[in-house]
Amino acid sequence: MYKILFIITAMVFSTSAYSQHTVQGKISDPETGIPVFGATVYFPQLEKSGMSNAEGEFRINNVSPGNYQLVISSLGYATRTLNITVPLSSSLEIELRTSAIEMEAVIVSTPFHRLQSENVVMVARETTENLVRNGARSLADGITQLPGVESITTGSGIGKPVIRGLSSNRVLVYAQGVRMENQQYGDEHGLGLSSSGVESVEVIKGPASLLYGSDALGGVLYLNPEKYVPADSTSIDAGVTYHTNTLGTEANAGFNTAGERFRFLLRGNYATHSDYETGDKERVTNSRFDEIDIKTGVGYQDNRYRGDFRYNYNNSNIGIPEEIGEQSTSKEMMLPYQQVDNHILSFDNKIFFNNSSLDLKVGYLFNNRKEFEDHHHEEEGHEEEEEEEEEEGPALEMHLETLNYDIKYNTAKWGNFETIFGVQGMYQTNTNFGEEILIPDASVRDIGILATTHYHLDKIDFQAGLRFDNRNLKSKEHGLAGEDEYFAPLERDFTSYNGALGMKFNVFNSLIVRMNGATGFRAPNLAELTSNGSHEGTNRYEIGNPGLNNEQNFQGDLALEFRNEHFEIYTNAFYNKVNNYIYLNPTGEFIDNDPVFQYLQDDARLYGGEAGLHIHPHPIHWLHIESSVELVKGERQTGENLPLIPATSFTNTLRLEWDENSVLANKYAFLTVKSTLAQNDVNEFETSTPGYTLLSAGVGGNFGIKGQVFGLRLSGTNLLNKTYIAHLSRLKPDGIPNRGRNLSISLRTAF
Repeated sequence: MYKILFIITAMVFSTSAYSQHTVQGKISDPETGIPVFGATVYFPQLEKSGMSNAEGEFRINNVSPGNYQLVISSLGYATRTLNITVPLSSSLEIELRTSAIEMEAVIVSTPFHRLQSENVVMVARETTENLVRNGARSLADGITQLPGVESITTGSGIGKPVIRGLSSNRVLVYAQGVRMENQQYGDEHGLGLSSSGVESVEVIKGPASLLYGSDALGGVLYLNPEKYVPADSTSIDAGVTYHTNTLGTEANAGFNTAGERFRFLLRGNYATHSDYETGDKERVTNSRFDEIDIKTGVGYQDNRYRGDFRYNYNNSNIGIPEEIGEQSTSKEMMLPYQQVDNHILSFDNKIFFNNSSLDLKVGYLFNNRKEFEDHHHEEEGHEEEEEEEEEEGPALEMHLETLNYDIKYNTAKWGNFETIFGVQGMYQTNTNFGEEILIPDASVRDIGILATTHYHLDKIDFQAGLRFDNRNLKSKEHGLAGEDEYFAPLERDFTSYNGALGMKFNVFNSLIVRMNGATGFRAPNLAELTSNGSHEGTNRYEIGNPGLNNEQNFQGDLALEFRNEHFEIYTNAFYNKVNNYIYLNPTGEFIDNDPVFQYLQDDARLYGGEAGLHIHPHPIHWLHIESSVELVKGERQTGENLPLIPATSFTNTLRLEWDENSVLANKYAFLTVKSTLAQNDVNEFETSTPGYTLLSAGVGGNFGIKGQVFGLRLSGTNLLNKTYIAHLSRLKPDGIPNRGRNLSISLRTAF
């Protein structure tokens, strides 16, 4: 390791030996000849950007020699990608053609960082700004606006992503470029992340084990952090949001500055909510929560090296609701509740050579999860005993420490081939400190080796790759053999080979066909192998199975996309075969009044897809009509339905965006109707869920007061105050409805 660090350091300090170059040019509209002001010019490989001035001119300094992609985008114009060689022989003359299609962004979660229209794999992407202004109260809530993505919820404070019917350890979450590890096996364990300081969300729907290893069997939720401002600029912003349903407030502020080489940002967010109110105007007792989130980053870049050091601290106190009981608007925590501290340190390095580059990402994560329980003492003296219990400490406390690394070498282009070789790994320890133990002290070691290549022709692109993974899991003995809650020592090795092959074919300029096939795997997690105890959040006694094998799947995916200047239409179908699918099965026994569940395996399959339509008439740029449908079915080989499969849903949105001169600038308004059908294809331990329809709407825009610009937005969800229970709500067995009507008002400004 020391030799590797020495080599990297030597490379970094040797950058001064290379010459620096400037990329400059002019952007114009070919129909009118008018310069395009405010266009973004971006090097994805370098993560350097610039912006065109009133004359359409731009200039980006300190670019090292090599071949690059240059992405040019501006609102109202079609995004362009140019392949250029630095140094340039002359300034660039770039033409952008008007288009009603919204600006495309570079997809970061796939290996070659291309625009979505150029990607072989279909990736859903949305900015957090759009998610929030469409009514999302949290990150877990916002991702459900993406087709094929839902959330398993426990009240309004806990949400876990579900991609095409798969969740928990089958969906991998990436933040700050490193994989999140936060005891995500638990249904009642949330993301532990805030949308604050997250610029956009990308979702790979399908096995991504080739790129990310174990736990990416069902897909990847990739969170792109806030970018630094352009060189020689500074930005300060602040905002506040109020939610009527939970009487919740959220305050946010950020500072972002950049010089020619060094960059710095700092963002803080604080949110607090009381118990949420249902459509019946009853508050769900102990669904309150609060959150503190702090993100900071320091970056450095010259012509041969880019480094980015980021830190995120997130503290959440989340009530665990069990009933509709005491009606209160208090925001003070009551038993039972979780207290979760997440620390994420990431260091992203990129070293540029002539026509190739080396990426090195290192991440350290510390997750401290505490659960304070209510043992339901007798009424007399209850409050005193409850306070005493909290003072004694948590009933459950687990420390999860994770060190992971990701090294990729992007080779120089050979003809039409681009190739990446990589090594990824992880070392993790789980340590218990509470009086109760759900899983034993243990360690996990991962290593994966991968290679992937992209072949480009004018009308067709191919992408293929192979990967090998090994995981070693070792747990310690705890307790005495033969007694309840005894944990036997365990050591297991899991290996897997995986591959992917995909093709994108431009039938003609407006029609794109994508076909992808990929295998994925997931090694059993510590809970599935070793659990032996009751858990407050699940109200069940779980028994692990030390003989479990890898889950292994194959998914085929077909996507069709047609777009012109007036409308877009897409359809995406998939079939996912999962061997050795791991599931919980009741034994019929009870321990400490909790039903006993044991982990078993069986083959399973999931199939379905998404389809959508987006109409945006070219002469009427301000009008958008959007419709989508998502469907997924899941069943075991024996014919039983899989649990927690989302119901079929239809979403229709009317959206207006315009900017005529008036009191408000950059105005928008939307009206969304989402209809969820009844879910009758249920597991034998579930019950059917009736269908429901929810109405949402919102308006917003910018206004100025004495030269200071403010952004104002008002959004409402479940405007008809419908009383309903979502199929993926963990409170459904208790008959507790989801959240009723909520109005959110937000005010922001920047300096």
